[in-house]
Amino acid sequence: MLQAMNTGHDGSLTTVHANSPRDVLSRLETMVLMAGVDIPMRAIREQIASAINLIVHQARLKDGSRRLTHVTEIVGMEGDVITLQDIYVFDYRAGIDENGRFRGTIQPTGLRPRFLERLSDQGIHFPSELFQNESGSVPLAMRR
Repeated sequence: MLQAMNTGHDGSLTTVHANSPRDVLSRLETMVLMAGVDIPMRAIREQIASAINLIVHQARLKDGSRRLTHVTEIVGMEGDVITLQDIYVFDYRAGIDENGRFRGTIQPTGLRPRFLERLSDQGIHFPSELFQNESGSVPLAMRR
């Protein structure tokens, strides 16, 4: 999968079972290592960072529902670590309804994806309001 994504052809999609966007990266590293190919960890991480732009994470919440909880961008590498930034996160502040289900929704963090310029070059444009969080406050991703 990673080799195919790194061939220069745009537009790949895959699924991975993991508990968080950060765990997706660990899971991918583990799967590459399980393939029995002797590749240094840094090379594996560089391949992941160059192949994948976004992680869309769905989780089962404590109320049993499944919700999108993160849209996370892979930004690049800092040393040997793949860097991430949350673009959208699930906002739990709305509380729980009368049936015990979370009322929250996925909300923008206020951070714009770094790959928007590449999309714009392809004629794909997104309104800036799509990434604005409520009243310019501290991004949701930073509130933890």
